[in-house]
Amino acid sequence: QVQLVESGGGLVQPGGSLRLSCAASGSIFSVVAMGWYRQAPGKERELVARITSRGMTNYADSVKGRFTISRDNAKNTVYLQMNSLKAEDTAVYYCIIDTVYRGYWGQGTQVTVSS
Repeated sequence: QVQLVESGGGLVQPGGSLRLSCAASGSIFSVVAMGWYRQAPGKERELVARITSRGMTNYADSVKGRFTISRDNAKNTVYLQMNSLKAEDTAVYYCIIDTVYRGYWGQGTQVTVSS
């Protein structure tokens, strides 16, 4: 059975950095893209960043220039490097691995940006 395990969340001051990781515990075939969503209290879930298996990336306007997504296709692992963090980045972050058949979601990891 496939399970996505997230790590790297925590509490950080404004301007600080965090690196999130998400790895699949089982084999996944026909991966087409990996990405990160987030959901803040009182807000809808939004796409933060995505990366295709070929390395093409896309970012939400609010994080461009601050966040970097990367992946290891062989390990079905996706990362999110978050720099210059703002209070508005506070949310639960969820990873997703998309295949031609279905998507797999992580359990979420809390990121809190506060002074």
